[in-house]
Amino acid sequence: MADPGDAAPTPYQSLYRRFRPQRFDEVRGQDHVCLALRNAVAEGRVGHAYLMSGPRGTGKTSTARILAKALNCAAPIDGEPCGECTSCVEIARGTSLDVHELDAASNNGVDAMRDLVARAALGTPGRWKVYIIDEVHMLTAGASNALLKTLEEPPAHVVFVLATTDPLKVLPTIRSRTQHFEFRLLGPDELSGLLREVREAAGLELADEALDLAVRRGRGSARDALSTLDQLSAGGLVDDEAAIVMELVAALAARDTAGALGAVARAAAAGRESQRLAADLCDVVRQGFLSLVAPELVTLVETEREPLSERARQLGLPRVVRTLEVLGDALMNMRESPDPRIHLEVALVRLTHPEADDSPAALLERIERLEHALAAGPPAVLPATAVAPAAAIEADAAAAVSSPAASGPALAVPDAPPAHAGAGPALARETLGAVRRRSQGPAKSTPPAPAAAPEDAAAVGAPGAFPTRDELVKAWGDGLLASLPNRARARFRVGRFVSVEDRCAVYGLPNETHRAYCEDVRTDVERSLSSHFGIPVSLRLVVDEDDDPTGADPGPTAGATEAAGSSAAGSSAAGSSAAGSSAAGVDAEPDLLDPAVLEAETELAGAGLTPEERLKQAFPGAQEI
Repeated sequence: MADPGDAAPTPYQSLYRRFRPQRFDEVRGQDHVCLALRNAVAEGRVGHAYLMSGPRGTGKTSTARILAKALNCAAPIDGEPCGECTSCVEIARGTSLDVHELDAASNNGVDAMRDLVARAALGTPGRWKVYIIDEVHMLTAGASNALLKTLEEPPAHVVFVLATTDPLKVLPTIRSRTQHFEFRLLGPDELSGLLREVREAAGLELADEALDLAVRRGRGSARDALSTLDQLSAGGLVDDEAAIVMELVAALAARDTAGALGAVARAAAAGRESQRLAADLCDVVRQGFLSLVAPELVTLVETEREPLSERARQLGLPRVVRTLEVLGDALMNMRESPDPRIHLEVALVRLTHPEADDSPAALLERIERLEHALAAGPPAVLPATAVAPAAAIEADAAAAVSSPAASGPALAVPDAPPAHAGAGPALARETLGAVRRRSQGPAKSTPPAPAAAPEDAAAVGAPGAFPTRDELVKAWGDGLLASLPNRARARFRVGRFVSVEDRCAVYGLPNETHRAYCEDVRTDVERSLSSHFGIPVSLRLVVDEDDDPTGADPGPTAGATEAAGSSAAGSSAAGSSAAGSSAAGVDAEPDLLDPAVLEAETELAGAGLTPEERLKQAFPGAQEI
């Protein structure tokens, strides 16, 4: 690499000025641009205007100067300047009359462009007159329009080279009159190689750690990396800002809120701006994101890739994406905030403590943590962060199931399992499922099960003596019927236990239609019987031909009396009661065998008015939608 400072004693120059590339093959990372320009010079097909765009410190202005040297070189070699002729030496020193550089940031008015256009036609010593306009996007609209005509049809010996870091701000009419070359950031390996060559050429005594730090702080810009290297060589190692950023990443992975806020406090005490710290953290998290989805795009040195990839795997892809979103929002809010540090701290609290964030992404993260905890096996005591959401779900479900109405009995889900500390999520799912089933009406018919499953037997207790018919009738009348779910109680109150056959209770019903309706809820009755007697009790439904054909309800009292052996007296009392009711003019009870009556679960079926019916009675004329 050429070192202009070696020709004669000169005052000290910064490294990025001393080691500015002087040939196309010395430009790092821009082979696609240098190859096109070198071929254009060698073949005599040089355009009249070029637009070079890209991030700062990637070689735009240096490449423009090399092009000017190649165009005016006395003995070019395959499009490369020789670097030894008078023109090349003068252009390298900045004293050539063939090259005119203009900073559009400070000369962006119409008068400056008019002066440039007026001087463009004047001749110069060299073959080509090259105008290099830096930061061309800073030109005003009037100045851009003043340049347009000359840019489209310049004098035959004039070449314009426009450089910018923001090509979208350049007028489309200017872009369309140029050949556009886009410069790229340098990769970490390529930038590290450049710094090692500069260290050797300049005789700097710096360790490899200092070079790695310069690569990190350069972020793909050769000029920024060389400036950092200059600083390190002058004053030794400076504080590595990446250490605090990695500390923040570790705090995010460990959900350490105190550690994250402490790192921010130490960074602020060291003089770092909150916006810069947030931008650095966002950049590092982005590198971790790339390590998970596209490792070949990571722009870190080899020694830093594995630690960051490990942190990214610990965070997981969903959390990494959410971190980028939250930090991006925080950076936008920092722009106009009187205290940007507050936005950064709030963002870190939301990321390390999801319970403080009610966004859908945070809720999803909490659910995923709970699922992972359940998949790993039920612990003795669930973490507080896992129990809290489950407890909230249980409370909501319990309120939806058992909150009493203003003018009627409370709704209940008899088959909901009891609450206990170790089954919060399962209880929540079962309770919510019960609420949905209760609101959706009768369940679909299920085929009868002849006997309880083995696990059911284990749940109710050890097998014992099967109850006799008299024991079934007594338990039925003492309250077992009243404890059934509403739907089962409404359908099974018209019937009786006929016998016990092969450890199976035979229950008789008035007709086949009624028996078919009872099959839908037979499992509820079997569950209640098994729970009461402590053994699996299966139930078989039959048509009781000896039963009263009118379908009169014997009721709990009749069942108990039958168990005592006084069925005749009970029947006589029931008959006299019915006669008394008729004599008093009381309407007879509707036929419970009617399917419409069975499905409605009205008060006549023993279930009481539903909440919807109570609301309709309280607000006459209301309609259910």
